[in-house]
Amino acid sequence: MLRTGHKETESHDSNNQKVYPQPIDETVNQNKESMDALILKIFNNISSLKAAYIELQNAHTPYDPDKIQAADKLVIEELMKLSELKHSYRDKNPKLTSASPKDSRLLAEIQEQQNLLKTYEVMVKKFQSQIQTRDTEIVELQKQIQESSQRKLKLEKKLKQRGLLPKESEAFEEENNFFSIELTPNLFSSAVDSAYKSIHDFSKPLINMMKTAGWDLDAAANAIEPGVLYAKRAHKKYAFESHICQKMFSGFQEESFSMEPSNLSVSDEGFFHQFLAIRAMDPLDILSQNPDSVFGKFSRKKYLLVVHPKMEASFFGNLDQRNYVMSGGHPRTPFYQAFLKLAKSIWLLHRLAFSFDPKGKVFQVKQGTEFSEVYMESVVKNIILEEGDSRPKVGLMVMPGFMIGGSVIQSLVYLSGVRCAE
Repeated sequence: MLRTGHKETESHDSNNQKVYPQPIDETVNQNKESMDALILKIFNNISSLKAAYIELQNAHTPYDPDKIQAADKLVIEELMKLSELKHSYRDKNPKLTSASPKDSRLLAEIQEQQNLLKTYEVMVKKFQSQIQTRDTEIVELQKQIQESSQRKLKLEKKLKQRGLLPKESEAFEEENNFFSIELTPNLFSSAVDSAYKSIHDFSKPLINMMKTAGWDLDAAANAIEPGVLYAKRAHKKYAFESHICQKMFSGFQEESFSMEPSNLSVSDEGFFHQFLAIRAMDPLDILSQNPDSVFGKFSRKKYLLVVHPKMEASFFGNLDQRNYVMSGGHPRTPFYQAFLKLAKSIWLLHRLAFSFDPKGKVFQVKQGTEFSEVYMESVVKNIILEEGDSRPKVGLMVMPGFMIGGSVIQSLVYLSGVRCAE
């Protein structure tokens, strides 16, 4: 009876427990499917890693830093995916060992990160070595290019001196220069310097021809700008430079440069292309191609303004050259060719000023204006200003000033009544 009662009690206790039977076959199948999916992911990941590594190798031949960086990033991403798969497997399949599971897993992760770090370090060293090699090659090639360019320039100079340089080479060189010039305030500043140099250069033959023709240069200088007190007699040359400047820059602020305006408007880019097109050309060559171009008309108009008929008659004994210019021609005399260089430099400066957005602005300084170091520069460098003296006044403006994109290019002035160091 006792045995039977005990069994009944056990049976009764068992019946009180809630039992949920597990479908063993279904669980095994799920684990198998999960493992198959994991293996498939691993194979896919390895395939992607191989493809990324091939891309990394291809990026080195030819050497492309952007492709190398993109391929390197892709390799690292695939390695990280592989690491994530490993972590996922460990999380779902923990191993029971005598050691602490937490410690074992932590050690495994550390080892994995160290292996990854070693891989990255090897790749970084490899890339650094390749970059250093490429940099060395680039420096060496740059030196070779520089040496070749210097040898080329020397050879071209010798060929030009002997008249053996073909026209095609000169045209090719000009075409290269055409596309290498950028529109900057520094370019405009250089053009301003060239324009003043051309004024100075043309004033020399003008003054010499006046001397030869018997002109009274003192009286002529005083007639141009009366009341100027010159520190030295030689400084009266600036009066003639001022005369040339005033005539050549008349109408500069207008887009048409005081020429008959065309119905066609010219864009900023159009003005810059005009500048580039003729900057390297001889002005007489420009006019031989098209005597009645806008530049041709500009040159004729300014010549008639700068060179007075009485002056020209005293130079040449007649007005034949003037009449030829008025009839639409461009004489090939040395005097007119010297003037064309002046006309071209002022024309180029105008084209360049209207290439900017906003347009370059010209400003002039009148006689008697108080000297300003911000907007003016003395054409004579060794002036003496005593402490307590009143600020000097402008006697002549020999070159106007300009404003380009917030920058000021000072006007050149001759200061009246100041002393100069010997």
